[in-house]
Amino acid sequence: MPSGKEIRNKIKSVENTRKITKAMEMVAASKMRKAQDRMRAARPYGEKIRRVASHLSHALTEYRHPFLVNREVKAIGLILVTSDKGLCGGLNSNLLRLAVGKMKEFDRQGLKLQATCIGNKGLGFMQRAGAKVVSQVVSLGDTPHLERLIGPVKVQLDAYMNGEIDALYIAYNRFINTMKQEPVFEQLLPLPSDTVDAKGASWDYVYEPDAKAVIDELLLRYVEALIYQAVAENMASEQSARMVAMKSASDNAKNVIGELKLVYNKARQAAITKELSEIVGGAAAV
Repeated sequence: MPSGKEIRNKIKSVENTRKITKAMEMVAASKMRKAQDRMRAARPYGEKIRRVASHLSHALTEYRHPFLVNREVKAIGLILVTSDKGLCGGLNSNLLRLAVGKMKEFDRQGLKLQATCIGNKGLGFMQRAGAKVVSQVVSLGDTPHLERLIGPVKVQLDAYMNGEIDALYIAYNRFINTMKQEPVFEQLLPLPSDTVDAKGASWDYVYEPDAKAVIDELLLRYVEALIYQAVAENMASEQSARMVAMKSASDNAKNVIGELKLVYNKARQAAITKELSEIVGGAAAV
C-alpha cells in the first residue's frame, strides 16, 4: 500500500486537475451560448439562399451557371471543417472517421481528391493521411470571419470552374443540441437538385441587369453562406462538446478524489493501529 504522503500528493494533483477542467467547463459554457446565438442567427439566411438557389436550378433561363450543371466526375474537392483545439470529446474523431470512409469510397472509384482544411485538427489529419491539401485556414478564434474563409475556399471554386474538379463536398459537425452533434458530409457543387422539393416546378424570374450577372453573384454568395454556416455550426458543436467533456472530466476527478481519500484514511488507520500494537507489545514486554 502506498504511503500517506504519496496518497496526499496524488489527491492534491487530482484536485488541481479538477480545478482546471472546471474552469474550462465554465469558459466553454460561456462561449457555447455565444456560438449558438451566432449559428442560429445565420441559419435563416442560409436556408433562404439555399431555397432560392434550388429554384434557380429549375428556372426557365437560357444561361446555365457551371455550379448548376452536372458532369462526369473524375476528381473531387473536399472542404473539411474541424476545430483548432482538442479536449472536445469525440467531435473531431467522429467527423474524421466519416471523412475517411468517404475518401476510401472515392479512392475505390478511382477519383482524385484535393482538400481544403478549415481548422488545425483536420489539417494535421490530412497531412498525416498524405492527402493533397491545396488550401488551409487555422486559428479562426471563437468568431468565424467570412473574409478569412473566402481565400481558401476560392481555390476550390476556381478549380471547379477550370474543370480541375467535378464535384465539391463539405464535411462538418452539425449542431443538434447541447448533448448531440452530428457529423455531416454534404455536396456543395454542383448544386443538388433535391435541395428543396422543387421537382416538377417551372421557376422563372426577371433578371436585372441580366441573368448572368445576377446568377453568378447569387451562386457565389450561396456557396459562401453555406460554408460560413458550416463553420458556425462546427464552432457551436465544438464548445458544446468541450463543455460536456470537461464536466465529465470534473465529475470523474471528484470520484477519484473520493476514492483516494478513502484509501488514505485506511492507510492512516492501519498506521495508527500498527503504532498502538507496537506500544502495547513493548509495554507487555517490559
